[in-house]
Amino acid sequence: MSNELAGRRLDVDLLARELGNWRTSSNSGPAYQGLSDGLRMLIVDGRVPVGAQLPSERALADALRVSRTTVTAAYTQMRDDGYLNGRRGARSTTALPVTPTVVPGFTEPASVNLAAATLAAPFAAVSQAFTEAAKEITPYLCGIGIEMSGVLPLRTAIAERYCARGLPTDPDEIMVTTGALHAIGLIMTTYAQAGDRVLVEQPTYHGALASMAARGIRPVPVAMTADGWDLDAVEAAVRQLSPSLAYLIVDNHNPTGMTLPEAGRKRLAQIISETRTRTIIDETILDIWLDEPVPAPLAAAMTARRDLVMTVGSMSKSCWGGLRIGWIRAERSTLTTIAALRPAVDVGTAVLEQLATARLLDVADQYLPERRHILRTRRELLLALLEEHLPDWQPDSGGGGMSLWVRLPAPMSSALSAAASRLGLEIPPGPRFGVDGTLERFIRVPYALPDAQLTEAIVLLARAWRSITGVTGPEPYAMVV
Repeated sequence: MSNELAGRRLDVDLLARELGNWRTSSNSGPAYQGLSDGLRMLIVDGRVPVGAQLPSERALADALRVSRTTVTAAYTQMRDDGYLNGRRGARSTTALPVTPTVVPGFTEPASVNLAAATLAAPFAAVSQAFTEAAKEITPYLCGIGIEMSGVLPLRTAIAERYCARGLPTDPDEIMVTTGALHAIGLIMTTYAQAGDRVLVEQPTYHGALASMAARGIRPVPVAMTADGWDLDAVEAAVRQLSPSLAYLIVDNHNPTGMTLPEAGRKRLAQIISETRTRTIIDETILDIWLDEPVPAPLAAAMTARRDLVMTVGSMSKSCWGGLRIGWIRAERSTLTTIAALRPAVDVGTAVLEQLATARLLDVADQYLPERRHILRTRRELLLALLEEHLPDWQPDSGGGGMSLWVRLPAPMSSALSAAASRLGLEIPPGPRFGVDGTLERFIRVPYALPDAQLTEAIVLLARAWRSITGVTGPEPYAMVV
């Protein structure tokens, strides 16, 4: 659902799909509480906009096949918690509470975030880079400070990085953006319109899906298998549906962590070329390989129609989420087309951050090995914690990235996410990484948090799982202080 729905009545069938599997075990509490939690999570996640009108109690009860009493009680609970405005019997609109809701039974709920998969900054490297950038910014102060394509030192550093990876690149083939999502948005604004189709993997990066929804673009999912990409299915979908764009993550895929092998890249490049499908390759998590280095960029496998591939990069995962620097690597003609539309979106990226990023790319080989080591250690800890506390869960480490894509024993991801939020743990449900409310049997569990926080998070996650599955018995897990 998009912000276009704010102030409008929500379609009851669409809302039912977005809710996913909100039902919990009958032993875990009243049904209305599970429904209230599910609706609340949709509002908090932004999938239901604030100010939208919820369906009538009768209509939602019919769509969910529950009693009207259940829906009435859920709506009442949401009003009491501040997530609905209006009175019983009248059309209610979604809202956010003015003050945080206190969950009964938890006077000081923990605040642990498993929604963001990112590390703290490499402090020394970032501090030094900004110190040096501050000294280098003087010549730019004589101008207006608007750099629509990016400052030359940064574009040169990025281009050299691609050259070292086997993809010859000139600085003129780089456009600097304010993060990877900004880059993705610029490309979609340029090459797709409302109603157009964009091919995506299933699962995929939820930020890209949200960007499509905001533009009225329709994602077309192609399911990934246990072994990775089904390129036959990709080719069939492209030929049958003729999407305006494809959006793919072939390095340390988010959320599975898998990487497309070199042979697969050649096949994918052939598909792109033969079908003339403009394709965004998201390399945001490129540097976070943990088991084996990734192959050469997919764009290097393009023997024809190189203009069809637009590669997106970022500093958010390899360095620091607070460094809002991304880029697009594409043919000059492609960047010229994007640049013509960019002034309607923004007027460039901050110069100081660009100069600091150029310095950080020069010393990336000094801080990346340590970050990979940290993540390997935390991945092992997470695997051990899941084995201890949630032995029925099936984690699958794809070899890179910052999270595990975990298969649940039952399709209850949305209910789990809602229950976890009541305990102070934020973790997105599996359907957020897919299209049309699927992936209820999966959940993404990052391992970027420090050891103590990660341990606390899994303790809370196990408690949330027991609460929705109705498992009874003594509390076997102690909170970490």
